[in-house]
Amino acid sequence: MTRGEIDTIAARLPGAVLSGPGELDAWKIGGKMFACFGHTETRDRNTGYVVLRCADSDSTRMLIDAGVGRKPAYFRGAWLHLDLPDLDPDEARHRIAVSYDTVRAGLTKKAQAALPPREEDR
Repeated sequence: MTRGEIDTIAARLPGAVLSGPGELDAWKIGGKMFACFGHTETRDRNTGYVVLRCADSDSTRMLIDAGVGRKPAYFRGAWLHLDLPDLDPDEARHRIAVSYDTVRAGLTKKAQAALPPREEDR
């Protein structure tokens, strides 16, 4: 996967907004981050990584144990570090949707009501 492909997936989600540019560009919903990008030492956008929210800490641990991703530096809780070059497109779409849905569900009811409706595209 490339950063551009991740951006295309995230941009299709209702109410998703890209913040940045900067060291850590992030996709947000209702002002809350659901995807955060980082770069490797080369700063090549296509060899970087994305950090996504998981539904819960148990899911995160399971995915780390299965070798899908690893614990991201500087993030606490149910976040997962995924390297872009190794990321399967179907896995990426699923992980982005889970991250988005998890963060969206954690918004206040008022904030959720102000967002466009979510159509299931998984």
